[in-house]
Amino acid sequence: MKIKLLVLIAGLLMVSTMKAYRLTAYIPQENPTETGVIVCPGGSYFWLDKATEGEKVAQWLMENGIAAFVLEYSHAGWAAYAYHVRSGGRSFPAGFNDLREALDSVRARAGEYGIRTDRIGCMGFSAGGHLVMHAAEQLAGTPQAIAFVAPMYPVVSMTHPCTHKRSRRGLLGEFPTKAMKDSLSLEHHVPVNCPPVFLMNCDDDPVVHYHNAELLDSALTKHGIPHQYEHYRTGGHGFGVSAEKTTREAIGWKERFLAWLKSIINS
Repeated sequence: MKIKLLVLIAGLLMVSTMKAYRLTAYIPQENPTETGVIVCPGGSYFWLDKATEGEKVAQWLMENGIAAFVLEYSHAGWAAYAYHVRSGGRSFPAGFNDLREALDSVRARAGEYGIRTDRIGCMGFSAGGHLVMHAAEQLAGTPQAIAFVAPMYPVVSMTHPCTHKRSRRGLLGEFPTKAMKDSLSLEHHVPVNCPPVFLMNCDDDPVVHYHNAELLDSALTKHGIPHQYEHYRTGGHGFGVSAEKTTREAIGWKERFLAWLKSIINS
């Protein structure tokens, strides 16, 4: 019986940790802005909130003339979360490599999508916010550089006491080294040529401690990076663009983001 159970668990792990790469395009038909955004849902690097932080976000962007591309990136899988084991291959840097592939794909078809190659940015939520900000830092100054980045109620640090430990486990496994944790703590690696950043979070976030965003805001300020930090008293976590899942205060980020984006692409 025990052997059968172990075989079943192993099978589930193989399925749940398969490469998840998929890119779905949402192209505006009216009032296009020639701007594209790759959207990375959250899910603690164990799963993806494809509906609230993926599809709904992309629909909203498209309705505002922005081409959106929802990226289903590789992650550890729910079985790795449940059983504290990993079958290999889907931890860091798998998701990062998926995002790089998505950037290359969107750039290669920019003409077809009606966007400019210098107007391709990324937006990510929670763990997805960590992914897009990490990519913005690592790709700055390269041909794959991101034009702008929007980490929303993001996971930021892998070393500070405010670390979201579930996301760290999903990204780095059960026993990450100090070097790996340091290398993926975003507040330590903001480059001088970092792209403009739109950052948002809520004080009452019950999942990712609000100090994560404060650490990133401080690092961006220290390095003189143009950014806008929307810091709300209430709103919670995991709401994306859904007003019914947050407060009237926090849902205001949508209009502020659109205004911010307009200001940087027209500057």
